[in-house]
Amino acid sequence: MSNAPETRLARPSAFAPGALTNDDAELTPQPSEGRAVVPFDLPGVLVGTAEYAEGPTGCTVLHFPDGVRTAIDARGGAVGLSGGYDIHQAIVFAGGSVYGLEAAAGVGTELLHRVENRTHWAALQHVSGAVIYDFSARDTAIAPDAALGRAALRNAKPGEFPVGRCGAGRTASVGKIDFGRAEFAGQGAAFREIGGMKVLVATVVNAVGVVVDRDGRVVRGNVHADTGERKLPVEDYALAAGGGQPVGTLAGNTTLTVLVTNVRLPEVSLRQLGTQVHSSMHRAIQPFHTEIDGDILFTVTTDEVDLTGITATGLGAIASEVAWDAVLSAAE
Repeated sequence: MSNAPETRLARPSAFAPGALTNDDAELTPQPSEGRAVVPFDLPGVLVGTAEYAEGPTGCTVLHFPDGVRTAIDARGGAVGLSGGYDIHQAIVFAGGSVYGLEAAAGVGTELLHRVENRTHWAALQHVSGAVIYDFSARDTAIAPDAALGRAALRNAKPGEFPVGRCGAGRTASVGKIDFGRAEFAGQGAAFREIGGMKVLVATVVNAVGVVVDRDGRVVRGNVHADTGERKLPVEDYALAAGGGQPVGTLAGNTTLTVLVTNVRLPEVSLRQLGTQVHSSMHRAIQPFHTEIDGDILFTVTTDEVDLTGITATGLGAIASEVAWDAVLSAAE
């Protein structure tokens, strides 16, 4: 189609031995600004990003200085998560797979210093980390570390969420039905306010599946070289199952999402909101929550306003559309 996004194929990694690591280079955290920012209005929520261009890989930090109640919905067969608290002062998304979890430790140390190294129970800073496997689209073994996490936290500011190939989404890719068909995706975000109720959804899309718009069109991933067409993976799977060419889907995939609302919800409703929205993302990412994905959604409330005119289910329906917008933002 003439209005189809420009193709941006992700070159497969060689996975050669002796790849460059953090110990082999003098790494300096750099800003990771992406192609744009999505403005949002949620007091007490700050967002920062940083990257190592040598990777390339990066991390994204959401900082909640006053602490926020949180519910976590983790699905798929390859979840990379540290922490997992009910209360958070920070949530850290990072590349580097299991090695990138160090970035969250760096954020924790930085926050410790910000509370003057107080270790009283009430002063503890709760930081969770979640990672994507981004090695499939690069040839280095460089991973986000404590220094990069601290840099991202220091870069944090209110009201702006960087989107594009930045932060934890620096080398994210989608549509890995065959890696030669994969395309770079990134980090996306969307914000909506209705009647004083606010919803921010941000996501790092590094899925085995493709990104699909509301017309059912694949907009990123699974590009067939012979025609240049993007196809729904189910078409390839159906042909293979019927005796056609076998399909070797690539392992190492994760979509990380955070939903922040100012609506005050009971614990059960907060958890169910995350479940509802995470489930809805199957529309935008196909397939999703597979055995070779490790998808995580953090649902956060700043507890500022009550539900007005709708139930938690209605809020979930609205937030689900915001989540779809966020995924499409990551694919632009």
